[in-house]
Amino acid sequence: MHFSRFPRIPLAHLPTPLEPLDRLSEHLGGPRIWIKRDDCTGLSTGGNKTRKLEFLMAEAQEMGADIVMTQGATQSNHARQTAAFAARIGMDCHILLEDRTGSKDSNYNENGNVFLTYIHGATAEKRPGGVDMNAEMEAVADRFRAEGKTVYTIPGGGSNPTGALGDANAAMELGQQANSIGLSIDRIVHATGSAGTQAGLIVGLKAINAQIPLLGIGTRAPKPKQEENVYKLAQATAEKLGCPGIVTRDDVVANTDYVGDGYRFPSHRWFSCAVWIHGCFRI
Repeated sequence: MHFSRFPRIPLAHLPTPLEPLDRLSEHLGGPRIWIKRDDCTGLSTGGNKTRKLEFLMAEAQEMGADIVMTQGATQSNHARQTAAFAARIGMDCHILLEDRTGSKDSNYNENGNVFLTYIHGATAEKRPGGVDMNAEMEAVADRFRAEGKTVYTIPGGGSNPTGALGDANAAMELGQQANSIGLSIDRIVHATGSAGTQAGLIVGLKAINAQIPLLGIGTRAPKPKQEENVYKLAQATAEKLGCPGIVTRDDVVANTDYVGDGYRFPSHRWFSCAVWIHGCFRI
C-alpha cells in the first residue's frame, strides 16, 4: 500500500512498541498476549486517534482550513488529541462535547481531557446526550463560515475514509513488526466504537493478505448496527485506497456482549473484559 500519495502530517511517534504481556498470559493460563502500545503515539498523552489525525489534519491544511471542528463525549480522547494536533500546527480548533451521562460532577465535566482541550487553546460547546452530533457540528460550522472562516469538520472518532487510512497503515506497521521478530499472530482483539479503527485495520490486513482474524469488542452500538457501520466504512476506505471489493461482510466481526449501561458507567461485564480491550490492540 502506497500511503505517501495521500497528504499526511507525520507527528505520531511511530512505530509504537509491540510488547509481550508475559505475566498476564501466565496468570490467565491461556494464549500468549501481546499489546500494541498506541498510548505511546505522543501528542498530549497519546492515543490511537493520532494515527487518524495525521491524514485528517493534512487534508484540512490542503483545503486551506483555518479552523478544524470535531465532536465527541465529554471526556473524549479524540477531542483532546484533535486539540493538541491543531495547536501543534497552528490551527484554530472548536469542539462539541456531548453529555452522555448527565453527570453533575465538576471533575468529570471540567477536568481530564476537557481541561487538556482548553489548555491546547481549543474552544468548546456542550450539547445534551442523544442529539445528532454531526448535524450539530455542521450547524456550528455554518456559523463560522458565515464569519468568513474556512472550516474542516471531522466526524466523531475521526471515523471516515480519510481517518481510517491511519488504521490501515497501522495494520501494515503491525505486520512488519511481527515479521521482524518471527511472531505469528493468531488473532487481533481491539475496542470498536465509531467504526474507524476496525474498518481501517480490516482494510489494511486484507490489503497485505495477512490472513489474521480481527475481533472488535463493541463499546456502544448493538452488534448488527456496529458491524454494518464498520462494513460500510471499510468498503469506502478500500475504495479510497484503490483496492475496492477486498472486504467481505464476513470479515467484520464484533462482540457487543460487554456494552454496559452507558458512557462512563462501569459494569461487571465491562470489568470482565477490560483486560482485553484497554489500549488499542491486543494480540
